[in-house]
Amino acid sequence: MSETDGEVDWGNASILDRGGSLLHYWTVGPEDAPVVVLTHGATMDHHLFDEQLEPLLKAGYRVLGWDMRGHGVSKPIGVGFSLSTVVDDLVAILDEIDVRTVTAVGQSLGGYVAQELLFRYPERVDALVIIGATDVTRIPPRLENLALKLSPYLFTVWPYRHLKKTIAENTAETERAKRYAYRAASQLSKKEFVTVWKAVSGALHSEPGYTIQRPFLLTHGDNDRTGTVARDAPLWAEKEPNCRYEVIPDAGHNANDDNPQYFNEEMLDFLGTVQ
Repeated sequence: MSETDGEVDWGNASILDRGGSLLHYWTVGPEDAPVVVLTHGATMDHHLFDEQLEPLLKAGYRVLGWDMRGHGVSKPIGVGFSLSTVVDDLVAILDEIDVRTVTAVGQSLGGYVAQELLFRYPERVDALVIIGATDVTRIPPRLENLALKLSPYLFTVWPYRHLKKTIAENTAETERAKRYAYRAASQLSKKEFVTVWKAVSGALHSEPGYTIQRPFLLTHGDNDRTGTVARDAPLWAEKEPNCRYEVIPDAGHNANDDNPQYFNEEMLDFLGTVQ
């Protein structure tokens, strides 16, 4: 454990140089076990999944955690930041450790990464677990999409110290989870944050008729106030033939960190049905 709110020590990181960014990643567990890859959201890092590490290991999985470029200790941001770039970063890590298929778990932007990994490399994904994200293959209504496209310009003029506090307050419910979210966001400069958010605002792409052809657990916190996640999730679940939909009680956007016990039970029960 570290001295910072009991953050979990994941061991020594491996490092992969990708386009000038030194990607840090951690692999824990037996090399011959099924792999669960955990991808954090914008401004977070691999410690978002501290509360998932031990339960997954005890259940017999190999866990891959990583810091996306520009986040955590994966510095500098490198040649650029886009959803495609981040997905290719993840594929490069999987190739580096000789892992062919994974269960992809992603929170918020990490949920987009997990979906896009399946969309672009369906042969690499066995199942999906999404936390607090919307459907990456659906463009929102015109006014909502316009607001999303304009949001990076708002963040450009927003004082970053206040913005980090707002991120922490709006992504988490418990005080411990809020402190973690603030610490994680503080690892990005304002310029890095705006670069990342521009990628988030342009990540969605319309794919009429597309559905997720893998077992799929869709979750969000019952108090998730980020964007339209809570509003859109039930409609998304209805159109997905392979979806299991669960609302995490007493939790916000970082639902797995706010209420890890409930989330872990749902995640492990789901994984037990697909492995």
